[in-house]
Amino acid sequence: MSNVVLEKVSRSFGSFVAVDGVDLRVNEGEFVTLLGPSGCGKTTTLRMVAGLEQNTGGRISIGDEIVSDATRGLFVPPERRRLGMVFQSYAIWPHMTVFENVAYPLRVRRRSNAEIREQVTRALRLVEMEAFAERPAPALSGGQQQRVAIARALVFEPKVLLLDEPLSNLDAKLRLQMGDEFRAIQKRLGMTSLYVTHDQSEAMALSDRVVVMHGGRIQQIGAPEEIYRRPANPTVAAFFGTPNLLEANVEGCARIDDRRVRLDVVGRGWRGSCEAADEVRPGQVVTVMVRPEDARIAADGAANDQDLRWAGRIAHTVFRGPTRSIVVETEDGPMNVDAPSTGHFAVGDNIVVVAPQRAAWAVEGQRAAR
Repeated sequence: MSNVVLEKVSRSFGSFVAVDGVDLRVNEGEFVTLLGPSGCGKTTTLRMVAGLEQNTGGRISIGDEIVSDATRGLFVPPERRRLGMVFQSYAIWPHMTVFENVAYPLRVRRRSNAEIREQVTRALRLVEMEAFAERPAPALSGGQQQRVAIARALVFEPKVLLLDEPLSNLDAKLRLQMGDEFRAIQKRLGMTSLYVTHDQSEAMALSDRVVVMHGGRIQQIGAPEEIYRRPANPTVAAFFGTPNLLEANVEGCARIDDRRVRLDVVGRGWRGSCEAADEVRPGQVVTVMVRPEDARIAADGAANDQDLRWAGRIAHTVFRGPTRSIVVETEDGPMNVDAPSTGHFAVGDNIVVVAPQRAAWAVEGQRAAR
């Protein structure tokens, strides 16, 4: 297996900059996901690693080999990069059997029939499709086609596996199942993998690290829980779920440990304490993030002195099975709260929303537009 290194990698189409100065290292055996909205540059970045797009700036290395260097005019074509790829469409050939689909990369590399038989059988066994070897490709379900696409990508033992939204064509239940199965395969093989998706839940469940992109640039790189709980800026915070993002002024700051500080903040009609990564001077504006699952409704207003508190009125509720989504109108605008579905919450009730200090995270700057 090999690592993948991108150094100041850019891609321009005329005056439009699709990818702007990306620095990224995917370690050997690591599963890294490029995550972001449509048009953020994640697929273009993946295609540059694959050699399907040529970077107009920077350098890309796979293992010990530089495969693209815009300054030197160096470009190694995709067929010489030893990469496996799984596409959104799977690209399964309908006129071939499952066996022949998986064997194709080996045939174009002129491997012997005995070697093809051995390696295809091993790849199909890996994805539990060995019994379907002679089945025509059109007779497969969506999940089965996805497994064949993975087997075909793995059969020639590539240095790195690249995946471009490979689960997006599956229904929700199968997408979850296949994501878990693929992650298990990747861990078992120790395969270096670079994955592209716009699905936040998918990225959280599969990745060792997540790379959040916006406007062609990397906004934050980190472990899934770190990105979810401690976003680096309002853009990253707004991308995951439906967080409450509220502007506040800092009144006080105290160091908790080497990774966190406590901020005493005041907003429009509310105040309390939250946490942040860096010290912020009093008087500065921050955006405080409180996720709906971390807020609770306290009808009697009960809260600790340092808790954040908002008085408001229930404007809307939606039953979602295990939880009930509640929208509370406050002086600072609507707030989203995930409450137990067994609770009794009625539209028009006057309540207090409470969030503990440890569940509120502040980043410098104003919140992203709603």
